[in-house]
Amino acid sequence: MCGSFRRTARALTQMYEEALRPLGLRATQLTMLQVLARAEEVSQGQLGEMLAMDSTSLTRTLAILRRAGWISEQRGEDRRERRIRLSSAGKSKLKRALPVWEKVQGRLRGKLGKREWENLLQLTHHVTEIAKTQGGSL
Repeated sequence: MCGSFRRTARALTQMYEEALRPLGLRATQLTMLQVLARAEEVSQGQLGEMLAMDSTSLTRTLAILRRAGWISEQRGEDRRERRIRLSSAGKSKLKRALPVWEKVQGRLRGKLGKREWENLLQLTHHVTEIAKTQGGSL
């Protein structure tokens, strides 16, 4: 199962990244911008939890977003906590990327059909929740 999901994830990532390349944006970066747009402001830990992303990968991708000026960070109440939000440049980048993302989504949805699309989304959410809550103790 893991191998199948990873293979699918790699193929999907390649499809999105090919479309996003002219914007200088990677699929993981776009996903973070989308989550931050919805959440407004979150801690790094919360963002990692929302994305089911390990700390090392999250820190590395956040550093890229920070250098690009797409996010802003400030210290939380606890000095170790960092609060993250989209900057105006990040909102602008996301606004330019969304039509590209929607085009790829639309093509994929069209190939799968509405019912299969919805079933697939529901299934991936369900598998993600099981994996996050059960971990290796399945």
